[in-house]
Amino acid sequence: MPPSAEGRDIPQPANAEPAGVRLQKVLAVAGLGSRRACEELITAGRVTVNGRDARLGMRVDPEADVVAVDGSAVPTATGLVYVAINKPRGMLSTMSDERARPCVGDLVADLSTLLHHVGRLDADSEGLLLLTNDGALSHRLTHPSYGVLKTYLVEVDGVVPRSLGRQLRAGVELEDGLVTADGFRVVDSTPGRSVLELSVHEGRKHVVRRALAEVGYPVTRLVRVAVGPIRLGGLKPGRRRRLQPGEVHSLYRTVDLST
Repeated sequence: MPPSAEGRDIPQPANAEPAGVRLQKVLAVAGLGSRRACEELITAGRVTVNGRDARLGMRVDPEADVVAVDGSAVPTATGLVYVAINKPRGMLSTMSDERARPCVGDLVADLSTLLHHVGRLDADSEGLLLLTNDGALSHRLTHPSYGVLKTYLVEVDGVVPRSLGRQLRAGVELEDGLVTADGFRVVDSTPGRSVLELSVHEGRKHVVRRALAEVGYPVTRLVRVAVGPIRLGGLKPGRRRRLQPGEVHSLYRTVDLST
């Protein structure tokens, strides 16, 4: 019987590829730029692997090693999925519904990966909703302490006064506390209706609708057009798209998801 190989090194073939993937390739695939640009990030000392300074040409395991640029983690694991959808009006922000009503889960039912929605939109609202299986990211995107901005286009009846923006920025008192607008502008105005762009950093239920109703302008239509740096753009209602690696990294930076 041949001696056991346990406890001794097994020689590798002379032409065997070293384990892992070159760091600059991992960074490029993650959307940090061309390989040359990623090499410059490494030589500038801006990249760490598992908390230690990286070196040019080193190999890493994208599934296990923690890679960071300027202290912000870079998502490199291949199993993570990030999807943006344009939720139509009337669709539920749930992954399934026991009464078979339309829900956002229907839009990703063909994907083999189990996803969850990041936050929600009520059935009468529409627009951008993110879905992922990245629990750490979704937790921070929805946790109020990280203050991620959500931007909405809101339609109300009538012409709004110039003072409305100042009033919303100063804060509107609701039954569950003060809500303040981080951004406000009038996009369009006619004698019968006004379209407003409003940004808030919190996710209390119906907070935009309730704040505008409180100041005398009930919402007739609400569309979320951005979550942090991710914008709805030209995505049509009921359609989805995968986030680009650079977009995912921008979300990580937004919520300071670092090593």
